[in-house]
Amino acid sequence: MDLKQLKIIVTGASSGMGAHFARRLAEAGAQVAAGDIDAAGLEALPAGVHRRRLDVSDEQDGANFVAWADRTMGGLNGLINNAGILRDGLLVKKDRQSGQIRKLARADWDAVIAVNLTGATLMAREVAARMLETDTRPGVIVNISSISRHGNRGQSNYTAAKAALAANTLTWARELGPSGIRVAAVAPGMVETPMTRGMNQKARDAAIERIPAGRIGLPEDIWLAVKFALECDYFTSRTVDVDGGLSF
Repeated sequence: MDLKQLKIIVTGASSGMGAHFARRLAEAGAQVAAGDIDAAGLEALPAGVHRRRLDVSDEQDGANFVAWADRTMGGLNGLINNAGILRDGLLVKKDRQSGQIRKLARADWDAVIAVNLTGATLMAREVAARMLETDTRPGVIVNISSISRHGNRGQSNYTAAKAALAANTLTWARELGPSGIRVAAVAPGMVETPMTRGMNQKARDAAIERIPAGRIGLPEDIWLAVKFALECDYFTSRTVDVDGGLSF
């Protein structure tokens, strides 16, 4: 698909990868509707990018956003499911000093699943429904998964959400393909974003040592994969890792 033909929603667009995707799409001539729970952060996006507060975990808010985006852009044929949060923690941990057992908080599990999986599913559902209702063809959905879907210590909730999102990429591609809607996924490794900049420096250095490319990824690295997924009409149902060779 030619990027100039895209009328696309980008979730989690106030900073990091989402903001980069929105900027790149706008530069390429696409119409972009950017959403994020941080409405103030959206104001830094370029003029011409449509923006509105969006909580992807809120079913009605997501439906309202999709209707607004469709109306504002005069159509809708794309989605980048980028919104995500981290609430890392071991499933259980025994404190060496006190012997106390600490457990992964149910609230942390629920929060990550609500945004990273349920929110992404609801947005894909609403966008696909809108494209079917308006008979919009072709259409494309790109899910942002993660290499953590293969399993990563301290990320039970994040791993579960991102693994399920990759699996649903295949499921949705098979369901929506006959209607002319492609679904693909990009799975980043460590990327330079506000989330990773908050890492402990020792942990950050140790992670970089495991990356054959010798550095943390940049949003532009991930954008190049997203751009391929958007443009290549023969790419669907697959999840491509963009991680510099990192393995956990």
